Amino acid sequence: MLPALRPLLSAARGQTCGAPIPCLRRALVVSAADLQFGQPVYETHPHLLQAGEITPGITALEYAHRRTKLARSLPLNAVAILAASDLKYRSGSVFYKYHQDPDFLYLTGFNEPDALAIIEKQGAGDEDYSFHLYVRPKDAKAELWDGPRSGIQAAQDVFNADETESVNRLPEILPRIIQRSSEIYTDLPSSVHPKNPFTKFISGFDPYNAKGLAQVFRDAEKKTVKPLRPLMNNLRVIKSDAEVRNMRKAGQVSGRAITDAMRQHFSGEKDLDSFLDYKFKGEGCDGPAYVPVIAGGENALTIHYVRNEALFEGNELVLVDAGAEYGGYITDITRTWPTSGKFSSPQRDLYEMILRVQRTCVSLCRADANMTLDKLHRTASNGLKDGLGQLGFDMSGDAIDTLFPHHVGHFIGLDVHDAPGHPRTNPLEPNQCITIEPGIYVPDSPRWPARFRGIGIRIEDSICVQAENPLVLTTEAVKEVVDIEALRD
Repeated sequence: MLPALRPLLSAARGQTCGAPIPCLRRALVVSAADLQFGQPVYETHPHLLQAGEITPGITALEYAHRRTKLARSLPLNAVAILAASDLKYRSGSVFYKYHQDPDFLYLTGFNEPDALAIIEKQGAGDEDYSFHLYVRPKDAKAELWDGPRSGIQAAQDVFNADETESVNRLPEILPRIIQRSSEIYTDLPSSVHPKNPFTKFISGFDPYNAKGLAQVFRDAEKKTVKPLRPLMNNLRVIKSDAEVRNMRKAGQVSGRAITDAMRQHFSGEKDLDSFLDYKFKGEGCDGPAYVPVIAGGENALTIHYVRNEALFEGNELVLVDAGAEYGGYITDITRTWPTSGKFSSPQRDLYEMILRVQRTCVSLCRADANMTLDKLHRTASNGLKDGLGQLGFDMSGDAIDTLFPHHVGHFIGLDVHDAPGHPRTNPLEPNQCITIEPGIYVPDSPRWPARFRGIGIRIEDSICVQAENPLVLTTEAVKEVVDIEALRD
């Protein structure tokens, strides 16, 4: 098994360097707790990580297995190239909280900007590849302002890179790797605009003078450059047991927070938003997985309403689309409930119809049902169309597309919309994680029954597909009418 820290911290643990990567030198005796890294490690943050984990719930061994799987899918002598996300700035020197590129995080566990990862396939065997990780070097002056960097040594010792160096040396390193490769798999642009953030990795390069990353690819123009996205999607769309556990934890915390919110009286959307943010973080998650939708009344007719600033009025419904993140993994939940605690008759009729359709679709999230996301969408559309007809809606023409304008589900994982571009026509497989979220949004128009106008309802759960039964990751968020109303009794 690959050790979590190798070899710098091995002496502190009383270990020798671990197979399968040989130790080329004896480790210095350094107290791991006295070292500083650009992200939590077990030795410095045992309250967040277990021994052997690189990120919460995900071990160094699992990251190594992921890289092996990617290498296995590459042709001989091919390379896969991935870049870390940039630090995004709100204005001037004021930056947003950093969020790593999901593909980069998936393969490396490295959670800092200004880094490049390369998987180089060198032989026919599963282990015949090299993992390159180029990162920012330690810099006391910069770290005084911006916090610790893991540095070049930790790229090898903590993150198990075979080849590592300062990212500033890429101008001399990257062309050599490209030239000896047979094919290049990357989602980086094949040409670099002067404002493209990736130019910052090539210190001293001037794209106007053809000295940037663009020139590296131009020099290799006789080689085949292919998109990496399909290969990464095939890896990421099937979750490991550890990934499912992370998503289940996020779902449990999120579900309990939303159920607790249903018990409370809030004056408006902002109060409810703040409550959920506090509960997500207070119960051990990283925080919200995405900007939540807290939509009271007719605001729910806007699918991605995120202003979250209106006051609640009367006996209206509030639609809440919110979920927490844990270890980078997200959960996605939507619940709709009355701000007064009690459903009106029209609200209850429409809600229970949508809930029946949602239950039906959730029950089909199993491999032996031979379903696809598109088949589930047709099931939802047909069920909603029939149900609305029974409630007095004229469902002729484009009615269902107007009232149900979005797809019933999407893949989830490190991204809210995970494995982007992965086909919705493929049969669902065990350990694929998806959402099921039928919704109806009734405009204030004479075309629709008067008693339902202005009502927006969506019910969403995060599901892990299993062989014979669905695993609902968000079951703690109540959704039965009787249960919602009982929370205020």
